[in-house]
Amino acid sequence: MISAEISRRGRGARIYLRPTGFVDAPFGYDGQTLRLAGGLVWFAMVEVIAAVAEGRFATALVPVERIEDFVDSLPEPQLGAARVQLARLTTARAPLSLGERMVRLDQPQAMGILNLTPDSFSDGGGLADQPGEAADRAISMSEAGAAIIDIGGESTRPGAKPVWEGDEIARVVPTIERLRHAGIAMSLDTRKAAVMAAGLAAGAHLINDVSALSFDPEAIATVASKNCPVVLMHHQGAPETMQQEPHYRDALLDVYDWLEARIDAVVAAGTARERLLIDPGIGFGKSLRHNLAILNGLSLLHGLGLPIVLGASRKRTIGALAGEAPVEKRLGGSIALALLGAGQGVQLLRVHDVFETVQALRIWRGLRDEALTPG
Repeated sequence: MISAEISRRGRGARIYLRPTGFVDAPFGYDGQTLRLAGGLVWFAMVEVIAAVAEGRFATALVPVERIEDFVDSLPEPQLGAARVQLARLTTARAPLSLGERMVRLDQPQAMGILNLTPDSFSDGGGLADQPGEAADRAISMSEAGAAIIDIGGESTRPGAKPVWEGDEIARVVPTIERLRHAGIAMSLDTRKAAVMAAGLAAGAHLINDVSALSFDPEAIATVASKNCPVVLMHHQGAPETMQQEPHYRDALLDVYDWLEARIDAVVAAGTARERLLIDPGIGFGKSLRHNLAILNGLSLLHGLGLPIVLGASRKRTIGALAGEAPVEKRLGGSIALALLGAGQGVQLLRVHDVFETVQALRIWRGLRDEALTPG
């Protein structure tokens, strides 16, 4: 029994609960399913994973109707940790209040990417010095169904060099100012405290930091002082070198543990936990196999109790699995990964192709609505 093995391993063993066994609807399965994070996904099984510093040592599939008894059979401290995770798996995520917009998180939503850089990996940039055209593109993405527009002025693609904060501010602030009264929820993609402060003052509502507030020593205090929502993204290494032989004990569990530690650090610095979102950081210091392991196990991250952002659009993983397809020919793979995320309860999907992704999500939602409509 896994409980006995955990007892033998002692306090150093960690327990993880990953929802699985997804079902179309809970009808007729009283007590046999649970609703995932208050969304449109129900699960009937829990994969229990036990690990120590060296890696996983035991796993078990436990039906939902027996999961509470299983958790109660665990020794401390694993008992307490498992109870917290189980509660977080089923707790609804509150909507995001972003300026004039209220972004619901009980269904998957699109976050449209607006690159204001001359060297974006996905679209080549070109809008860095054209704030009017950039604002028009943001409005078009919003009209196509993007719940949030994510505006960035520094490329963090593999091999990218840091951008001076003054240049980054000059790229993003004019566009943000033009959109301030457009009724659009705006996220600012930056690692730098000065850019965060300038962007928030100009009208941005949310900070999306690929370094999880670890790049700039002032960033964690800046976010706390502004009381704004922030996305904490997992990464390994700096963009210049992050794809040079990344290594993990267990990619999925290591990402979980790292995010948990960053959440604790950011909360300790003064940001309320309910203001945080998490992103597993697909492609940021990860090999193809690492990315696939994380994507397959995304639902585990709900155990952290926060909304999940997934940014897999046009990533290198798609090209690697599709005959080295170039960036401009990765739409099909991007939608496939967006739907994978939706099926595992991901709340926000960061994408380049808003119209196509929103259309795919509407079809997904229609299927869910039909399954959830009795008789």
